[in-house]
Amino acid sequence: MVYEHEFRQTYYMLNQRPCPFEKAILSSRCACTKSQRLHIAEREGITCTAVEIYPLCLMLLEQLCENAQFTLKIKQPSEPLPHAKAVKVQCGGLLGLQAVLQSESTEIQYVQDISALIIQAITTFGKFEQLPYQEIIKFISAYQVRAKHPHR
Repeated sequence: MVYEHEFRQTYYMLNQRPCPFEKAILSSRCACTKSQRLHIAEREGITCTAVEIYPLCLMLLEQLCENAQFTLKIKQPSEPLPHAKAVKVQCGGLLGLQAVLQSESTEIQYVQDISALIIQAITTFGKFEQLPYQEIIKFISAYQVRAKHPHR
């Protein structure tokens, strides 16, 4: 447990702007041209290289979490989400947003550039509060987190 605390201290010292969608990028379901991988020992993190996009990502993630509370049965919205629910919100939310913006009838499997998607969402809807969350939440609800592989 001491090592985990030391890791967290080092991580936040080295990563001043951790990507709000880090779990989505590390899951290999999304990418972002404004992200950079960060390696600490055998662990990996994602940092944001775009000062202007970072607050927009934070706002979008906050809106996705807020709108997914009922679907994910979140009782304490102020508490950090468990890993699996955070992955569902990030991956499902971004895949849903992309589907809504592209009016895709086929299932979207990958988000090419989170920062471009966010700019497109703001250009299309004006602000995050105007996004069609009823449609996006369907993707969050349906998103399946990959099961952990048992150690062999």
